[in-house]
Amino acid sequence: MKKTKKIKINLNGKTLSLNKGTSVYKVIKNIKLQPNKIAIELNRKIINKKNMNKIFLKNKDKIEIVHFIGGG
Repeated sequence: MKKTKKIKINLNGKTLSLNKGTSVYKVIKNIKLQPNKIAIELNRKIINKKNMNKIFLKNKDKIEIVHFIGGG
């Protein structure tokens, strides 16, 4: 049986354990957020959401997600 390697990342201040090779897109999908209503910062840099499925997380990466809220 093949053992999957794990990495630990920080998502909005909380530590998550993920499989190595997990993309930013997969994280967003798993936490059920709509990509058009959020901004994503990876290691203090805003990422282009068009590339979410091409950006693979590494151990100790830090992700901050901000939700857009309308008001009046």
